Amino acid sequence: MNVYERYAPFIQDYIYRSGWQSLRAVQNAAGDAIFGTEDNVLLTASTASGKTEAAFFPILTLLDEDPSRTVGVLYIAPLKALINDQFGRLNELCEEQGIAVTRWHGDVSQSQKRKLLKRPSGILQITPESLESLMINKYMEIPSLFGDLRFIVVDEIHALIRGDRGLQTFCLIERLTRLAGCSPRRIGLSATIGNPDDAGRFLAAGSGRKTVIPRFDGGKEVWRLSMEHFYNTDPQADVGKDIDFSVPDTEAPSDLAPRGADPGIGYIFEHTKGRKCLVFTNSREECETVCQSLRRYCEVNREPDRFLIHHGNLSASYRESAEEEMKDDDSLASICATATLELGIDIGRLERAFQIDAPYTVSGFLQRMGRTGRRGDPSEMWFVMREDHQEARAMLPDTIPWYLLQGIALVQLYIEERFVEPPRMDRMPYSLLYHQTMSTLASCGEMTPGELASRVLTLNCFSRVSQDDYRLLLRHLISIDHVMRTENGGLIVGLAGERIVNNYKFYAVFQENIEYTVHAGSEQLGTIVKPPPAGDKVAIAGRVWVVDDVDHERREVYVTLVRGSIPAYFGDVAGDIHTRILERMYGVLSEEKEYPYLMTHAVCRLHEARETFRKSRMSARPLVHLGGKMWALFPWVGSYAFLALERFLKLRCGKRLGLKGLDPSRPYFMQFTMQVDEEEFYRIVCEEAQVEFDPMELVYPNEVPVFEKYDEYVPPELIRKGFAYGVLDVSGMKARVLSWAEL
Repeated sequence: MNVYERYAPFIQDYIYRSGWQSLRAVQNAAGDAIFGTEDNVLLTASTASGKTEAAFFPILTLLDEDPSRTVGVLYIAPLKALINDQFGRLNELCEEQGIAVTRWHGDVSQSQKRKLLKRPSGILQITPESLESLMINKYMEIPSLFGDLRFIVVDEIHALIRGDRGLQTFCLIERLTRLAGCSPRRIGLSATIGNPDDAGRFLAAGSGRKTVIPRFDGGKEVWRLSMEHFYNTDPQADVGKDIDFSVPDTEAPSDLAPRGADPGIGYIFEHTKGRKCLVFTNSREECETVCQSLRRYCEVNREPDRFLIHHGNLSASYRESAEEEMKDDDSLASICATATLELGIDIGRLERAFQIDAPYTVSGFLQRMGRTGRRGDPSEMWFVMREDHQEARAMLPDTIPWYLLQGIALVQLYIEERFVEPPRMDRMPYSLLYHQTMSTLASCGEMTPGELASRVLTLNCFSRVSQDDYRLLLRHLISIDHVMRTENGGLIVGLAGERIVNNYKFYAVFQENIEYTVHAGSEQLGTIVKPPPAGDKVAIAGRVWVVDDVDHERREVYVTLVRGSIPAYFGDVAGDIHTRILERMYGVLSEEKEYPYLMTHAVCRLHEARETFRKSRMSARPLVHLGGKMWALFPWVGSYAFLALERFLKLRCGKRLGLKGLDPSRPYFMQFTMQVDEEEFYRIVCEEAQVEFDPMELVYPNEVPVFEKYDEYVPPELIRKGFAYGVLDVSGMKARVLSWAEL
């Protein structure tokens, strides 16, 4: 098929005006799949490869040939900022042809939303949370809005395939299509899919269509990659070492450095000069600290402040102004960010990305790497791994540079195997089950228990939930007045349930802290959790402020700008790490391979770690004697298998081992004392792993392990079951323990 000739004339005109000489491989492949089949389509290609246009050119052509009577395309994206960015691109493409493009999220005016409700057409761009709100508050209008919906485009689908938010999104898609009586094709877009077949099944679930995954030559990936290690105080790892291998020299930080300066931050300061860069951190707290430190460098060196900040707790005005400044090609500012800039927001031509410490996932690494290298240049990322010097009496596990190993493992897994974390398909999402039950009742009004079950339990993501489990949930919700039984025997939302459902925070299934809005005069800076009393200081927007007043009733904090540097706190939690990453970290320690992207300090630190690994016999056995009755266990498994192993050792093996004081550093190692020797340890744990046991036995007595946002409203029995069968990786844990039988 000549895809270009198949495009509508206005698409061809747009391509001509844009000065394109030819279509990219992804655009030809997408055109063949969308024009040539009636299936769902998953497009996987690198960042800035033209995936959005690849999907929308054929979609808009088909809509132009046969206009939809309602909204024709529903575009779902995980971030408001991504929607705003794509809105400008799509609007430019569609405006001349008179195809309406409408944004629908919390920052969009009601007048724009009313306009769409009055005359539904074109493309609707929405977040999962706003789609939830639409399903509840505009339930009666769903058929008129989407009755002739042809396509659902799910952007950055990799961000939705490992948690409740993704399952919520696909529940909403199923509910919407049933209610509207339509059967749209689903188009998934992502730059970081490891196993496309798994992702294709996830995309297709409940749609009644199969997924086509076009294969094409996307060209050779070219990276500029470096990884350096810093101790937070001198001396560095290479001091006193004879370097007889060829690595680039590490430039020293500025001579003018703030008192007590962090050498790693000084390195970033030097290498962002005269360039437009992204500095990624793994938490909002660290993002604030790093931005404060970099601004202090500017101050001490008497340079203009050239650092911006971007994370989810900042106000929309702060985030958007940072995005606009970065889009300016003449700007040489750098921006400190979290995952909010990991996804495909266009912030202009970025020369370089920095990553402080290792991300949790290969997917996150690839997304962050892909933010650079647009417009023909290679992607470029500089890792900066930091740690404190170990005390002289530090025990073995603390002498291993875990972040450095994790960073190398992430890179090597993708280079060697193209590994990216797969979807999590085996969970027991009881928190989401509560949420979708309440959402369905709030939307539809009174329903019999059978009707409610037929609407909710038949959603694809609840296929592992039994009718008995659902009956237990409904009885519990009636007992706590979240659901009420009517005189007719029907079910409606109860008084306690209304307080949950009628709050705008109900639309999100991800966990939120109780947040306070921070004001400096008339300016809204963003939000924080756990505000300090008046007179104390807070860190937000990359600066330090003294608290003038806290209004707990309105949840507002009033501040004044001051000088200084303090930690920030937003209530972040660490991400989960896949077993393949831990296994590759073991490989990094056990092999002699040198990695061309490691800089001088990093090479020396890795050599030290490998020497420690070899001398301690960690290479031969996972259990290492630390002295006396103290032992360290290095299982090399991911977060959820590690969690299962902790509980297995305590609850199944604890008495036989004489185990005490188990102290985990998840998911790297655990330390404990025990009464048996090494050989006895392996014999006992392998014997216990061979015995069949119910995963529920790994839940502590009376424990209710609340993980997800709505777990507190779910019966304790189901929370325990969901944790045992859907969170703990018992099979992965057992497989690792049984592998020790040969030791």
